[in-house]
Amino acid sequence: MATAVPSETPRRGDPILGLYTRYGRASTPYAVLGIVNTVVGRALGLVPAFVIGLAVDAIFLDQRAYEVPFVPAAWIPVDGAGQLWFSIGILLAATLLGAVASWFEDWGWGVFAQRIQHDLRIDAYARIQDLDMSYFTGQRTGELISILNNDVNALETFLEDGLSSVFWILATFAGIGLILLSLNVPLTLITLLPVPFLAAFTLVFTRIIEPRYLSIREEIGDLNARFENNLSGIETIKTEHAESFEEERVETASTDYLDANLAAVRVQITYYPGLTIISGIGFAITFLVGGLWVLTGPPFGLAGTLSPGAFVTFVIYAQQYIWPIISFGSVVDDYERARAAGIRVQALMDRESEIRDVAEPTTLDRIDGAVEYEHVSFAYDAEGIIDDVSFAVSPGETIGVVGPTGAGKSTLLKLLPRLYDAEKGSIRVDGVDVRELSIEQLRRSVGYVGQDPFLFFGTVAENIRYGSFEASDEAVEAAARRAQAHEFIENLPDGYDTLVGERGVKLSGGQRQRVAIARTILKDPCILVFDEATSHVDTETEALIQRSLADFARDRTTFVIAHRLSTVRRADTILVIEDGRLVEQGTHRELLRADGLYANFWKVQVGDIEGLPPEFLERAISRQARIEALDGAEDGESPWED
Repeated sequence: MATAVPSETPRRGDPILGLYTRYGRASTPYAVLGIVNTVVGRALGLVPAFVIGLAVDAIFLDQRAYEVPFVPAAWIPVDGAGQLWFSIGILLAATLLGAVASWFEDWGWGVFAQRIQHDLRIDAYARIQDLDMSYFTGQRTGELISILNNDVNALETFLEDGLSSVFWILATFAGIGLILLSLNVPLTLITLLPVPFLAAFTLVFTRIIEPRYLSIREEIGDLNARFENNLSGIETIKTEHAESFEEERVETASTDYLDANLAAVRVQITYYPGLTIISGIGFAITFLVGGLWVLTGPPFGLAGTLSPGAFVTFVIYAQQYIWPIISFGSVVDDYERARAAGIRVQALMDRESEIRDVAEPTTLDRIDGAVEYEHVSFAYDAEGIIDDVSFAVSPGETIGVVGPTGAGKSTLLKLLPRLYDAEKGSIRVDGVDVRELSIEQLRRSVGYVGQDPFLFFGTVAENIRYGSFEASDEAVEAAARRAQAHEFIENLPDGYDTLVGERGVKLSGGQRQRVAIARTILKDPCILVFDEATSHVDTETEALIQRSLADFARDRTTFVIAHRLSTVRRADTILVIEDGRLVEQGTHRELLRADGLYANFWKVQVGDIEGLPPEFLERAISRQARIEALDGAEDGESPWED
């Protein structure tokens, strides 16, 4: 199971209160509208029981005068029939006004919750984007989607329904409590007897249910991650005929989620019947004492009077008094769900990116493209990736980077635009440490094209224009022509307006690479990084792309990572990386004369296998075994492989 996000950051106070403090203040008027109408609506809901009790005593039994609080006596009819019709009018008016109050209540709470949900989701996504790449190597996409969607929605549900219920309960307790006290103080105290037992029962429930709800949030994140992973890899699942295997893995994840839910359900189904039993016993005691009071006078040494109408009113209110107590259990249940979600969201929001601008970053007037690595080392989870690498590049030079798979070539150059930060040493651009440069200027100055570039759902033109959003159609086409992409784009059903599908699945690997190269050309960076950027195109197309890029890259510093050594043989300098170390550097001819690792790679590519030394083959076998071990880990590959 994936590592849960909440474990990464300690809790800091109540997440619901923190949510309101951070996002709710701007929407306070809507919450006030909801609160006021909740109270008004509950007050109007208490009117019928009062009117019924009054009618019984004043109209049918003639035991007291027909008097309605806040209503002038001159408005009240003097005869019984008129008072009955007046009572019906009050009931209808209370019902109508209660419906109006309910509409404004729902509107106020709905807008309050939806605005917070919107702001929170946008900020949570912005926080995710701000985090450094090392964070994502420890998280699965489905887990993060679960936070942005499921957890944020759970918080919104509580803010809309839960808070409304809280104020409904408070208004009910206050309103009914005051009315009951006005009718009969001793009987009111008897009605309140179950409250301490209910409070203790609820406290025990919250302590038991909280870890179960947190487990549910984690398991649904794990299940979402499994779905996202499988849907992204559906082609591989089908080609490998692994449907049954993946069904079993989904069933396992779903079973874990089911077990977590059932663990919570077992507590829930004990809690609500427990509340009902305690409340029911309390109501039975109230009914017993009140009934004896009406029949035989004050029982058990109590004092005072209780008319039949007042008893009817008391019983109705006492029954209504039980439902807020039971409803409080539902609110607590919803709160614990929301709190579990809030802990996960808060953990994300409180996390700080390790890669960010210094207090006063340097912004250069222009970047020429001089790059210098000085004793650079980088490791992840104590696993060394780059070890004490130093080299210098003059502006406009082309640098080839070669080495065996897993040597650290890609990671080495991902340090340049600060996708990761070097742990030791420094990387300088035009003499300025990249950690001192503005991240915006640095990344706008570095164009990176990877081996498997990502295309967003949208049109071809939108993907080329991505990052250079104001570029004209003419500029987009010119970039595509330089990337040798214009011809195949023109042959697509809708040309540049053709939808590429999710992740660009409607295009071939080579077509996606050329679109990504066009995107980088349109960006017009000072420094270019091509990480196996033409690995999916045929040799002929690669030659055309290289010829087109030669003019574009003439005055730009260019790094080319390649397994095909023919791609980098004309580079000004070739860096040879092995096990994270720079073991050779020089021109193609110089490295062949040195007869080292590069020369052996060249022999492999020209088919001179017999000329390879035994130690080269032994190291190759050892490297392959290590890579296969990494690939055998759950859910795939190491993020540090090239």
